[in-house]
Amino acid sequence: MALDQNTLSELKESLLKEKSELEENLGRIAKPVDEKGDFETTFEDIGRDMEDNTTEVEQYTDNLPVEITLEKKLQDVLEALKKIEAGTYGTCSNCNQEIDIERLKANPSAKTCVKCK
Repeated sequence: MALDQNTLSELKESLLKEKSELEENLGRIAKPVDEKGDFETTFEDIGRDMEDNTTEVEQYTDNLPVEITLEKKLQDVLEALKKIEAGTYGTCSNCNQEIDIERLKANPSAKTCVKCK
């Protein structure tokens, strides 16, 4: 069952909304490196003494895993949007079967079907 245009449009809209939210959240703790969705974790430059440097390191180590998680999710969203444009959206990357519509509605950037998950 191929996706109809209305459903595809709804899923694309969901992906674009999620992309915007992810970029906004990433912008709070990282700066964009390129247009491909790569970001670099940032931290506030508090000062030069050891206590300030310790605070900066703590801030960086707190932000890094969050940035990695958000960036990975953004990459998945960008990949799904590219697949929509290429006409290959909704196909499992493992078995090449169609991904169930309910799975796509729950997670529009899903790469695999439930069986291959």
